Amino acid sequence: MTPAPAVPSRRILGVDPGTRVAGWGVVEVTGNRSRLVACGVVKTKGTDMPARLLQVRDGLRAVVAAHAPNVLVVERPFFGKNASSALAVGMARGVAFVVAAEAGIEVREYPPATVKSAVVGNGNASKEQVAKMVTLILGLAAVPEPADATDAVAVALADAHRAASRSFGVPE
Repeated sequence: MTPAPAVPSRRILGVDPGTRVAGWGVVEVTGNRSRLVACGVVKTKGTDMPARLLQVRDGLRAVVAAHAPNVLVVERPFFGKNASSALAVGMARGVAFVVAAEAGIEVREYPPATVKSAVVGNGNASKEQVAKMVTLILGLAAVPEPADATDAVAVALADAHRAASRSFGVPE
């Protein structure tokens, strides 16, 4: 009897961009199973924006080097009332895109409602509901900490679920 062919796995790096704290989470997907490889945050120091962006870049480069993701995924920005916060998030997103481009990995983006819908089944889910579902889906003993890391893991899981839907012919 011939052995079953190995099911290829892929690694998804979810990033919750920020210039003070950037969350990241790596999820490995094999077939229809997802498992958390690692997650954490890049915390920056100082008030100088260029220096903080370099710290985010260096931190994400280290994550990419350590975990060899196939794709980097971020949420599309949600623009609220605070323009300076939106600008800072945009700069951190740009840094994440550059890190992905340097590593030759694909970048994907999803609107926040799509991430929530993919993880919880409800595009209006609360952060608490998303965190609980991340824990349940991955079979974790506790919610990943801090919240920035949990958000990044949720983005990675959303891509895993969207990819599974595409493989079954479900339209996006």
